[in-house]
Amino acid sequence: MKAPAFDYARPKDVAEAIKLLEQGGKAAAGTQSLGPMLNLRVVQPTLLVDLRHIEELRATKDGKDSVTLGACVTHAQIEDGKAPDPAGGFMREVASNIAYRAVRNRGTVGGSLVHADPAADWPSALTLLGATALIAGPAGRREVPVEKFLVGIYETTLKENELLVAVRIPKRSRAARFGYWKFCRKVGEFPQAIGGALSDPERKEKRAVVGATEGAPRLFMDLDPDLGGLGKDAYARRLFSVALKRAVAKL
Repeated sequence: MKAPAFDYARPKDVAEAIKLLEQGGKAAAGTQSLGPMLNLRVVQPTLLVDLRHIEELRATKDGKDSVTLGACVTHAQIEDGKAPDPAGGFMREVASNIAYRAVRNRGTVGGSLVHADPAADWPSALTLLGATALIAGPAGRREVPVEKFLVGIYETTLKENELLVAVRIPKRSRAARFGYWKFCRKVGEFPQAIGGALSDPERKEKRAVVGATEGAPRLFMDLDPDLGGLGKDAYARRLFSVALKRAVAKL
């Protein structure tokens, strides 16, 4: 199948993009998820709003305590070190193992979060890192921690006509260590289980995340949490448990 007919708009800034969304537009960036959905006619917008040329959404900022990545920063930019990494190479590692290079060239960090596929990497990785979603809409701007931004399968707290503008990720101390592990049936596929671990002894902080669950990623403030409530069967629970243990081992 092919996508149904739709109009196309290329806004120059966030304010114009929001006005187009209020007119019934559908936001589009890398289209690595939206493209197949259009072709399968799962979604049938009458207006596609191309966000890729909005400078604010492509910008990066390396601040004193955090790094801010525009929503249209691609996986490849992070992989290639063209975007600052507040986690000492951890984000580059995650990005380099997302799907295939052709996907990474176009897929965006913001698109991954907004699509909220439980098996995608950035929902889990950014939850682990304590990132914050920066949102703009008709009512103004607001901020939401990523672990609260993601609420279910393909579900976020993004309101009608709102845009994810950027994600802000806190910098960690030099002593911080990270681990990430995922089980895929073959290279490039979405994983069956994701485990992530963070230990920052200088800040006395430990965080763990389990992703590719039946909902939003699960965050724990412990590197050895009880995972008994995860997964619909013993096999799934075992996968989550081993994924997290291997992530912790990589610390």
